[in-house]
Amino acid sequence: MNTIKLSALDLSVVTAGGNFQNAIERTVKVAQHIESLGYERLWLAEHHNMQYIASSATAVMIGHVAGKTNYIRIGSGGIMLPNHAPLAVAEQFGTLDTLYPGRIDLGLGRAPGTDQATAMALRKNFASPQHYDFAQNIVELQGYFGNTDERTRVRAFPGEGAQVPLWILGSSTDSAYLAAALGLPYAFASHFAPNDLMHAISIYRNNFKPSEHLQQPYVMPCINVIAAATDQEAQRLTTSIYQMFLGIITNTRKPLQPPVDSMDGLWDLQAQAAVAQMTRYTFAGSKDTLRLKLNAFREATGADELMVNTNVYDLDARLQSFSLLKEVFED
Repeated sequence: MNTIKLSALDLSVVTAGGNFQNAIERTVKVAQHIESLGYERLWLAEHHNMQYIASSATAVMIGHVAGKTNYIRIGSGGIMLPNHAPLAVAEQFGTLDTLYPGRIDLGLGRAPGTDQATAMALRKNFASPQHYDFAQNIVELQGYFGNTDERTRVRAFPGEGAQVPLWILGSSTDSAYLAAALGLPYAFASHFAPNDLMHAISIYRNNFKPSEHLQQPYVMPCINVIAAATDQEAQRLTTSIYQMFLGIITNTRKPLQPPVDSMDGLWDLQAQAAVAQMTRYTFAGSKDTLRLKLNAFREATGADELMVNTNVYDLDARLQSFSLLKEVFED
């Protein structure tokens, strides 16, 4: 495991009894902590109309967290491109690259990250299926970053010449073809959409075309990981994740809940099965347990980098999880 990079994803989730300010403060503390441990990057995800997620203004959050850290890469996992004009994204991330050169990543998603009504509120008719082309918008965005022609009518300032690595994000197989065709690194959201992970990776690798950005395929799956001193404690902490996914399935979303000793009485068999399906790539345990599980996952996927999502209610336990996981990678 010490041959691959380790990174983290955060949505600035509001915890029970907390608020948006607390959630953002927790994100900053996580970023500072994992930076001290040597994690490669922290990504923030764009979601909208979700009452207990504070990362909707993702570019703003990236700037805030980058300003509170020193060298860890901070990026988007991702910017949902249907919600934004490529020019605006080029300007935002060109500005971020100007402020924090060599530290900004731009992961791009093809879904709006919300419901249809909210998507329409974000970009009106521009994001409707008959008007929207993900690949075309990425090429346009690349054009703004890479333009060298002063006669070009529309240019991005800041943005032109910015060295911001682009990633393609996926939760199904669709984006795998595009990432391969464009020769860009590929990140897969297996922390909540596990079904197509292996197929998507195969598509990406089999169809990859080298580009000026990347010569070989580069795959980074995102998974849920919780580490603790014992397997029992890790499993207990994981019940906060199960409660979160249960809220998604039953449309009764709440702030991130404290862990419980047992999920009995909180879900029925049908809901339990649905949560189990969504959290298939959730790994919890002691260092010894995680070493075995994550080695097996890495061997199965051939991942070049792992990104972990660690939704733990207690901040100290969450930071400890990141510390223990880093030790797993270093041992």
